[in-house]
Parts: sequence; C-alpha cells; structure tokens
Amino acid sequence: MPRNTPFSERLAAYKQAVDADIAAYADFALHAAEEQFGPYAHLEVETFLDILSRGGKRIRGALVMHGYEMCGGKNRDMILQAARAIEMFHAYMLIIDDIQDRSLLRRGKPSAHARLAAYHREHHLKGDADYSGISLALNVAIAGGHAAQILLANMDAEPQLKLNVLSITNRTMLITAHGQMYDVMNELVEDPDPADIERVMEWKTALYSFINPLHVGMVLAGAGCEDTDAITAYGLHAGKAFQIADDILGVFGNEQKLGKSPMDDLREGKITTLTQYALQHLGTKDRTELRRYLGKDDITTQEFARCQQLITASGAADHAQKRASDEAEQALAALDAVGSRWPAADVDFLRELVRKMIARTS
Repeated sequence: MPRNTPFSERLAAYKQAVDADIAAYADFALHAAEEQFGPYAHLEVETFLDILSRGGKRIRGALVMHGYEMCGGKNRDMILQAARAIEMFHAYMLIIDDIQDRSLLRRGKPSAHARLAAYHREHHLKGDADYSGISLALNVAIAGGHAAQILLANMDAEPQLKLNVLSITNRTMLITAHGQMYDVMNELVEDPDPADIERVMEWKTALYSFINPLHVGMVLAGAGCEDTDAITAYGLHAGKAFQIADDILGVFGNEQKLGKSPMDDLREGKITTLTQYALQHLGTKDRTELRRYLGKDDITTQEFARCQQLITASGAADHAQKRASDEAEQALAALDAVGSRWPAADVDFLRELVRKMIARTS
C-alpha cells in the first residue's frame, strides 16, 4: 500500500488485513481445538473467537502494522501474526472487563459471560447459569491470552526480537492489570484521588492501546530504543485523548453506534474525568443526587437522563471535551518534535489518527 494513501483508506486497509487474518486463524483454531481437546474446548475457543471476530476499529492491530512499516519492516505475514496476537490480548482483556463492569453487551451482541450463561440455560445444565457464565468466560479469557503468547513466541522473527516483544507485551499487561485495579478501586472509595484517575488513563489505555502496539511493531522492524522512546510521549497523550473521548461517549453516546448501553458506566459507578469534575463542581444537593445514581444497578432511563443533565450543568462535558483536545494537541506537539525520524506520510497518519479520535461518535 503506497505511503501517501489517504488516512481513512489506509486505516481501512489495516483493519481489512487484520480481520482477514483473524478469520483464517479462526478456522484453524476451531478445528484444532476440537480435534485435540474435544467439544468443550470447541465451545471455549468458539466463544473467544466470537469476541475477537467482532472487529471494532482494530486500532491496536493497525498500530502494530504501522509501527513496523514506519521503521522499514517488510515481512507482512509476520507482522499480521503479531497484530493478531495483540488483538487477541485485547479480546482477553475485554472478556474480563465485561465481567468486572457487569456489561451484558459487547459491540451489540452478548458479552462472553452472558453468552455462556445463555448456553447454560439452553442446555439445562446444573447450577447457577450466571455464575457458570462468569466461570467459563474467565477460562475462555485465560486460554485466549496464552494462545496470543504462543503466536508471539512463534513469529518468523529474530529470536532476540521475539524475546523483546514478549517482554514488553507482558510488562504492558502487568501495568494494565494495575490500571484496572485502580479503575475498580476508584469506584469503591468515596473521593478518589485525581492522580488515581490519571493512572487509569495512562496504565489502562495509553500504554495498552497506543504505546505497546507501536513499540511491538517498531521492535519487530529492528528499531532501537531511540525510536521507541521517541514515540512514547505521542502514545501517552494520544491514549489519554482516546480515553477521555471514550468516557464522554460512555455517558452521551448512541447505544446503536456504541454496541453497548450508555448507562453502563453510570450503572457501574465508574469515576472518570467527566464524573469526577461533575462531583467536584455541583452544589451539595445536586452532588448528592448524582452520587445516589452512580453505581445504581437498576438505574432507570429517567434517572440516567437526569445524570446527563447534572453532568452537563456542572460543566463537566465541556471540560472533558477541552481536556481531550488538549491531550490531542500535546500528542501532536510530541510527534512534531520527533517526526523527522520517520517517513513524513507515516507521521501524517499518526497525526490524523489523533484528530479522528476526539471527533468520533462510536
């Protein structure tokens, strides 16, 4: 694909390549699982592949491929395998995240634990269907995560490069787990420290969704620490911009476009830049009302609409949008400072990615 291909076409081409690669892998994985381990393994792998195959934008896989191409990589089959592995890590994390968030939908279809609970009911199995769905989904996630490790270990790349990629990816997953811990704990304490909300954005989103995929691709192309260090500030600020935009959509987004209920974040009691600002800037009566709805399992559509009103009235929506724009500008400034290291068209792709992220509606 020519480097001067327009952004939207280039991103679509990355997505198409990753989706096709995953589809081919799915056929192999399903057959191999049942042949080696029987019908329950087929259910396990089929559930994981269902989540994996639902697509999305494939930003992480695209950034693996882009980082690789940006640093001169040429082995397309190998880098597609790496992109597939990173997308599999993402599916693994989504399954766990949906359990922790109590989300029944993922991209418009049942989440893994909801899907497996339905399987339990349909087959009239013993025990509690919801508990079984969670139990089985955790195993699905673990299996998928280890399968991703195997893919990285067996890439057609120099042994030291594979070792480096395995090391940085596992370090990323460790830090992401700490980010998720803070995300959950922020819901459980009365007044979370703003620094803890920043940790979530850095550790759970920026590192995992932007920095790691770019580093993986660059390292596999043979790039050294000078290149990976140079792109890190861009990834940090781009990731924060992405997360804040996601938080806004999590309250004000359209359910059909999001593929999940916009009430999920409030039902879960998630504390984000958006909700934290609202709690800090509302009057006592309104703040008490908003707190009453945050984390309410059976929040109604009327109560949800009231939350939207309170958040808007506090100035939180405008504040969050400005914060997302500020982070995007910092990402662009960081890229401008180091962009001469790489082909101009590749740097332009990263610039446009940031701009599109904060303007997205899904």
